[in-house]
Amino acid sequence: MTYERDPRGPRPVLNKRRRGALAPTLITLGVLIVLGLIASQMWTEVLWYQSVGFAKVYQTELITKIILFVLGAAVMGAAVAASLIIGYRSRPIYAPISTEQVGLDRYRESIEPLRRLVGIAVPVVLGLFAGSAASQQWQTVQLWLHRVPFGQKDPQFKMDIGFFVFTLPWLQFLVSFLTAAVFLAAIAALVTHYLYGGLRVQGGGQRLTSAARIHLFVLAGSFLVLRGLDYWLARYALSTKDSRLITGLTYTDANAGLTSRGVLAGIAVIIAVLFIVAAFVDRWRLIPLYGTALLVVSAIVIGGIYPAAVQRFQVQPSAQELERTYIQKNIKATRDAYGLENIKTETYNAQSEADEKDLRDSAESIPGIRLQDPSLVSPTFSQLQQIKQYYSFADTLDVDKYSIDGETRDAVVAARELNIDAAPSEQRNWVNDHIVYTHGYGMVAAYGNERSADGRPVFMESSIPSTGKLGEYEPRIYFGENSPDYSIVGAPEGAAPQELDIPDDTAASGQQNYTYAGDGGVKVGSTLRQLLYSIKFQDQNILLSKQVNADSQILYDRTPRERVEKVAPFLTLDGDPYPAVVNGRITWIIDAYTTTSQYPYSRTQTLEDATSDSITKTTTAVSALDNTRVNYIRNSVKATVDAYDGSVKLYTWDNEDPILKAWTKVFPNTVEPMSDISADLMSHLRYPEDLFKVQRELLQQYHVTDANAFYSQQDFWTVPDDPTKTTANALQPPYYLTLQMPGTDTTNFSLTSTFIPAGRTRSVLTGFLAVDADAGSDPGKPRSDYGQMRLLQLPKDTVISGPGQVQNSFNSDPDVSYLLNQLQRGNDSSVQRGNLLTLPLAGGLLYVQPVYVRGSGNTSYPLLQKVLVSFGDEIGFADDLNGALDQVFGEASTGGDSGDGAGSGDDSGDTGDTAVANAQQRLNSALEAAQKAFTDGRTALQNNDFAAYGVAQKTLESALERATEAEAALKAAQTAADATPAPSASASPSASASTSPSTSTGSTEITTSPSN
Repeated sequence: MTYERDPRGPRPVLNKRRRGALAPTLITLGVLIVLGLIASQMWTEVLWYQSVGFAKVYQTELITKIILFVLGAAVMGAAVAASLIIGYRSRPIYAPISTEQVGLDRYRESIEPLRRLVGIAVPVVLGLFAGSAASQQWQTVQLWLHRVPFGQKDPQFKMDIGFFVFTLPWLQFLVSFLTAAVFLAAIAALVTHYLYGGLRVQGGGQRLTSAARIHLFVLAGSFLVLRGLDYWLARYALSTKDSRLITGLTYTDANAGLTSRGVLAGIAVIIAVLFIVAAFVDRWRLIPLYGTALLVVSAIVIGGIYPAAVQRFQVQPSAQELERTYIQKNIKATRDAYGLENIKTETYNAQSEADEKDLRDSAESIPGIRLQDPSLVSPTFSQLQQIKQYYSFADTLDVDKYSIDGETRDAVVAARELNIDAAPSEQRNWVNDHIVYTHGYGMVAAYGNERSADGRPVFMESSIPSTGKLGEYEPRIYFGENSPDYSIVGAPEGAAPQELDIPDDTAASGQQNYTYAGDGGVKVGSTLRQLLYSIKFQDQNILLSKQVNADSQILYDRTPRERVEKVAPFLTLDGDPYPAVVNGRITWIIDAYTTTSQYPYSRTQTLEDATSDSITKTTTAVSALDNTRVNYIRNSVKATVDAYDGSVKLYTWDNEDPILKAWTKVFPNTVEPMSDISADLMSHLRYPEDLFKVQRELLQQYHVTDANAFYSQQDFWTVPDDPTKTTANALQPPYYLTLQMPGTDTTNFSLTSTFIPAGRTRSVLTGFLAVDADAGSDPGKPRSDYGQMRLLQLPKDTVISGPGQVQNSFNSDPDVSYLLNQLQRGNDSSVQRGNLLTLPLAGGLLYVQPVYVRGSGNTSYPLLQKVLVSFGDEIGFADDLNGALDQVFGEASTGGDSGDGAGSGDDSGDTGDTAVANAQQRLNSALEAAQKAFTDGRTALQNNDFAAYGVAQKTLESALERATEAEAALKAAQTAADATPAPSASASPSASASTSPSTSTGSTEITTSPSN
């Protein structure tokens, strides 16, 4: 503070204090930090895309977004800024003297010091918002620029469907964006002219200056031209308009809606012309205002009242007749857009009884029944195959198929992934979390239709190191559904390995270590990159740790869905990636879809609603799709992610899909041709579950192909609720299993679902849907029957129980209920009902449900103990599938798999050595069951559990009866084959306390002795 001398004497005079540099410095520093964060994020994204070989995808997306952002911000900012400048510069030199203007003087004085700042800030802020909105339309713009024809015309306008899918969305966005820009510019003009006197609301005389009139009227004319274009485009948008009845134009839309929108478009353009003329001809200034009022009235009368009157007085009295044509268009378009046009539909006169010959003829299809429920056996896999607590399996497993000893077998599979959160707390630190614990290890697979004697799965691949039937493969899983957020791997040659590989009790450290040898991450050997990733993950240890070396790589974005979503942002991904051993590598397979909501006349639905079921509601491993609305979907791409190096491959699966063709023009060489799919990969490709869910959702209504029947809605269906779950509104999921459809010669790996009448008032079966899910094993070419959908429609006069009724029958059957209660044994164990499978058999429908028993305690796990079977009114409940089938069908059920690898039933359909082998196998199976029942009974008595002892005795009695029958069949088969004499067996069921089976060469003897 300084003082100047006053002529009248010394008097202090306060000078202006110098402005401090702190605030500008802080602002500058803040801006630099924000820019640094943005730059580091973009740089690390570039590095990631380079590491997976898809840098062009990120580059194209980023450049498109930047261009749209700049253009959108420039157009919006320029429009608003121009209005502000024109409004200010054309202000009257002398504002009219009035009470209104006197009041505005205070605002003008307040704003004047900030006028320049406001004139810059308002356009910039609005421009940033507009640019951000425009950049989000990058896919719309790219599809328009690279559009291709569909080769089909819509039924109303006779235009190529590509116009509606590619061009119309772009035009609608362009018109809406420009409308917003003109509207905001008009607001800026109104405020400026009002504030500076060019526009007066009060007082007499002229309300607008000439400059203000020209400015505002030109903007109004521009706005109305855009409204006219919007009205005209809305005519085409009616082709995807949703109504209660259909998607697409109804009678009212075609005969009133199109006319009203065309008329309104014409009126809007005419009034726009009047505004332009009135802008320069003062005496016309009121005419466009009257015209605007006319447009508002017309929009109400022509756009609202007229269509409503047509609907009420013309359509409603004769709706079925008048809507028939439009419903038929909707049915055809919907079936085309969702891939339902070639579905094979047949009436299936399902019988509740079948004779023995039909059953014998159908027996070959029984061995494909999958008894292991992938939604229940994850705890079993964990307890038997987890090995260490830091490994885990998904809470719902997957179903795949493998060729084992020349035979294709259904398998329940899972990847043994790393679960770092389950590691002991004392072992949790930065080094262990990110450098030591880096990967999972190995595949685990169990036969779908087998179990061990005590109910455990029979594994075809298990243990650490991996052993089994899947051959040699790289077992390490660095990229999976449960990988850490990031790991740092790699080391110089000769350095001691740091990564935990597998547990090894023989090693001094209790483990074997490993050094990652792949190329799936981003190299972080330099200080700059370590700094970048320290910023990205907000973790300074990446920069400071001495264990990050010159050869280190950082692995992140590691889930299969995440990786495919990033390299193919134009695809919608299936909610259930599944692992398979392909060409010696664990490979994640993901089905990917191209979708649109712009297909004319096709029914629109929400993917989330269509793909939700009891599994997605109760698990984290399988997710429903997002809340996107679509009316066209194609499984156009099969994607794979290598579990070891994270490499992503995209393969064309639908060569005819126009949307995929457009995207391959946007991103050339991104999607590889189908011919590059190897035979091994082809053998694991399956029909996608989410696509099937979407299709079955449509088939609830669109199995009806007659417009009159569709309108009446009397034959609409619904997917039943899952009868094994208590979750409300949880639909029964589709099931993968091997079956033989009526009219076909072979069994096929299929995906199936059932239908019941709409409304859920009756749970009888109305339809059974199956799709051939097996892509075959030829390289580069799927089987000809792959994807063939077959729908069995049950006649209306046929009463076949649906899943809910069958489950109720199982629960209420006295014998079944008694035995289940015995299995539950109070609080010591619980009974879990597995997936209720439905399959056509012998002219009827067979239901099969595995029953699991799970003990109490944290380490308990479900064991497959019983199998329930229903055919017609008959119910079977036994230890294995064959036993249950025998109860339902008698001795005609030859060929069924017992669930533990043994068969049962009559051998009259076999000859020679085959009959002898089958009978011997049945005998062995019965004796094994008797041995188990004996052991269970003895254990029950030791525990004073007489209820369990009673169950064991009943089981023993059943096993002994089967052994007697098998012995007779064996003798008959050996006699017929002129073989050696059959082994003798004596079986005398007893209720005694203990039963001791013993076996000797050439004979089988079961003896009983009293208990001590």
